[in-house]
Amino acid sequence: MEFTDKVSKRLNQLLEKNYDAEKGYKDAAERVENPKMKDFLSEQAQKRYDFGHQLKSEIKNYGKSPDKGGSVKGAAHRAWMDLKAAVSSDKHENIMEEVQRGEQSAINEYDEVIAEDLPPTTKDILVKQREEIKQAQQSAKNFEVIS
Repeated sequence: MEFTDKVSKRLNQLLEKNYDAEKGYKDAAERVENPKMKDFLSEQAQKRYDFGHQLKSEIKNYGKSPDKGGSVKGAAHRAWMDLKAAVSSDKHENIMEEVQRGEQSAINEYDEVIAEDLPPTTKDILVKQREEIKQAQQSAKNFEVIS
């Protein structure tokens, strides 16, 4: 497999993960009543939308086409469907636990891709996104303690 094919394939996997996270956050934000939680979830959905655009641009830089987000991979999708179920239980603690679980899954996938042989510009983008995901995960932990 050609280097650019390999890198763009991995970036498309992260792109799909971000599509799932964005949708999970949006669904959760629409369902919660707590204004602070709604704001947090909406903000994270927007960040994942922004991450998706960064990844799309990077994929295009390799001369490849970004996935449109139509197909859903099992593990990534399940993590965010668990968030949807937690929202229906209406327990803030459960919601933030699911956010943490979904973000840990994303962090793990980012770590795998970052460990690969990537151009520095691509690696920089992914490291920055991973750090923001870690911050979201920590915010969810902090939110859980406060509520």
